[in-house]
This record gives sequence, C-alpha cells and structure tokens, in this order.
Amino acid sequence: MRCSLAGPVPADRRLSPDQGPDPGGRMASAAPRSMHVGVTAGGEPVGRVVDGLLPLAAVVAMSPVPIVAVVLMLLTPRASGVGAGFLVGWTAGIAGVTTVVLLVAGGSSASGGPSSGIASVVELALGAVLLVLAARQWLSRPKPGEDSGPPAWWAAIDRVTVVRAGGLGLLLSAANPKALLVCVAAGLAIAGGALPAAQNLWSVVAFTGIAASTVAVLVLAHAVGGVRIARPLTSFRGWLTAHSVGATITLLGLFGLVLIAQGLGALV
Repeated sequence: MRCSLAGPVPADRRLSPDQGPDPGGRMASAAPRSMHVGVTAGGEPVGRVVDGLLPLAAVVAMSPVPIVAVVLMLLTPRASGVGAGFLVGWTAGIAGVTTVVLLVAGGSSASGGPSSGIASVVELALGAVLLVLAARQWLSRPKPGEDSGPPAWWAAIDRVTVVRAGGLGLLLSAANPKALLVCVAAGLAIAGGALPAAQNLWSVVAFTGIAASTVAVLVLAHAVGGVRIARPLTSFRGWLTAHSVGATITLLGLFGLVLIAQGLGALV
C-alpha cells in the first residue's frame, strides 16, 4: 500500500469536479459559469437594448416643435423659469410614458417574446407614419417666393408662465401622437429585452436622457451663458423660421426610413 510522504492534502487544495490541471501541472479552478454569460441575466445585454433605443431617442430629440418652443421661451423676460419648467415637463412626459408602457408590457418577459415583436411592429408603423407626414409636409410646403409667416402659437410663448411651460412640455411629450408612439415603442423594446429591474431602469434613463438632450442643452446653455446666449438664440430662431419646413421634412423622412429598417431587421 502506498502512502503520501507529503501528508494529508489541505481542504482548500483538494480537487473539485470543476477543476483540472493547468499547463504547469497544478490544478486550476475552472472559471465560474456566470463569467461566460456576460450581463445577459436571462435576456439581452443592456447595451444591445440601449443601441436599439438610439434611433427612437433621436426621433424625439430632433423633433422641431419642442426645440422651437424652448428657443422662443429662452428669449422671453422669464427665460430661466419657463425654460426650466418646460424641460421638467418634457423630461417627465418622456420618462413617464416609457415607464408605464414598460410596466404594462412586463419588463421580465422572455427575450424575443411578444413585447419584442410588438416593439418591432410599432417601429414599422411609426416609420410609415413619419414617411407619410414627410410627404404631407412636402406637398403643403410654401411655394417659392411665398411667405407663410411663423405659426400663431409662436406669439403666445411670450405670455407663458412657468407652470404653463411645464404643462406644455408634458403635453408635447405625453400627448403629442408622434412623441407618444416613439415612447411606446421604446417601452416595448425595453420590455422585450427581458432585463433585470436595475437594467430596465438604466435603459429608461438612457432613452430619456438622449431624447431630452437637445432641450436640456439649450436650457443649460442659457443658464450658463445668460444674456450672452441671447444673440445665438435669436439667430437660431431666424434660421428655424426660414428653414423649419425643410428641416422637418428631412428629419421625418430620415427617421422614418431608419425606423422601418430597424423594425424589419428585428422581424427578419
């Protein structure tokens, strides 16, 4: 009978079923299984979900109406208050609608389940709606040499209060059909990712932050620059007045094509 001259093997050095010899002859512990699944946690990685949200967030961020509204507000005597109020309402509406849809759809649903498929269908429908709106804007655009003038609601911005500015921001994000549909699609996309609660929260925050970024940048620029930012804002308002129709048509068409391509890619 053989005996080991080295004495008994300590408990922490004993071989476990998950261990095997390393190239140097020693026993190496196998990597835990969780290291091989990344951050999936039963669903898609949060980065992939956020990547899918980028086109949706860009549609909201580049929407001309809230940008025009906040620029006009920042040129009023109560610029700081009404600008901040509009930003709060705009952000709350985006986050609120997205969160409600996520909770209703079920953030813990299986990846690739009904929520994911519905989100792709909503993206296709939204892309088609944007293309229709772009075509409608193109057909109704002012003729060369025709001056349609700014919309009537631009003049009403001068009399807006902080509370009304917040309500307008909430209305444009939560009740405006285009923004509402985009937020619904975002909520369904997050729900379809089957992420843990913390990653669902991060996805909502990321989408909301990108979607509200253009309005936030303008409000923060005014807060930092004060009266010095008034001249660039006035020039920007003039550019919007002259090119708002063309910019709107271009953005609607571009984002419509992007959403249709993304929706088709997810369904195929």
